[in-house]
Amino acid sequence: MLANFLIGLREGLEAALVVSILVAYLVKSDRRELLPRIWAGVGLAVAVALAFGAVLTFGPSGLTFEAQEAIGGSLSVLAVVFVTWMIFWMATAARGLGAELRGQIDRAADAGRWSLAFVAMLAVGREGLETALFLWAATKAGTRESVGSVTPTWEPLLGALLGLLVAVALGYLIYRGAIRLNLSVFFTWTGAFLIIVAGGVLAYGVHDLQEAGILPGLHDLAFDVSAAIPPSSWYGTLLKGVFNFSPATTRLEALVWTLYVVPVGALFLFRTRARTRPSTPVAS
Repeated sequence: MLANFLIGLREGLEAALVVSILVAYLVKSDRRELLPRIWAGVGLAVAVALAFGAVLTFGPSGLTFEAQEAIGGSLSVLAVVFVTWMIFWMATAARGLGAELRGQIDRAADAGRWSLAFVAMLAVGREGLETALFLWAATKAGTRESVGSVTPTWEPLLGALLGLLVAVALGYLIYRGAIRLNLSVFFTWTGAFLIIVAGGVLAYGVHDLQEAGILPGLHDLAFDVSAAIPPSSWYGTLLKGVFNFSPATTRLEALVWTLYVVPVGALFLFRTRARTRPSTPVAS
């Protein structure tokens, strides 16, 4: 639930920042009559994200078990690709996001009646689709049956909803100037955490592909600590819900997790430090 809360908070805050920049710029430039177009684009983006989530949830239900696992594994891998790109992009683009969006607003306002709504839909819709895909993958990973215990599906969805609500509140407070949030620190810490979460989603996606028969090694376990960490225990449930940790992990799952988390985490740490390191003057 905590992982899904942070996913909803981070993605929701990105979307809220985008909307607050769009609205604030129109208000400050005395173009309030264009605000309904912004809200129309936001509403359409939310509707598309919800429809996408519904398709992911109910679409594969009529397929065979192998087909469902193949689709689920492939989409989990795709979700990890998107969230990894999002982590690095937001960490580097947060400072120049406002200027970029203001330029898009000016061009769209001059282009046509619905161009501004289209800009808002694209800006918010990308976050919505990424959120729907990654939440679906993380929720699916967190509800895998193991030793007769299944995490209720409403818990991760509730966590994501709470994160989104907090993000909306923070976005409004930032717009009103009530708080000053250090976005660099926020996106650094949540990015590092989401790399661990994405590693678990990727490992689960590999397990799905193994169950579908696409990848080998389904019964070749790297370790099985089910006796020490029972999946039905509170700490087993916590590890599963937050990090998608599986007590019985195949060698391929463990290998993929390591090959993702270690280099991606190291690159993220390196780029974060390089971005915050003060530049030294060149001696004359």
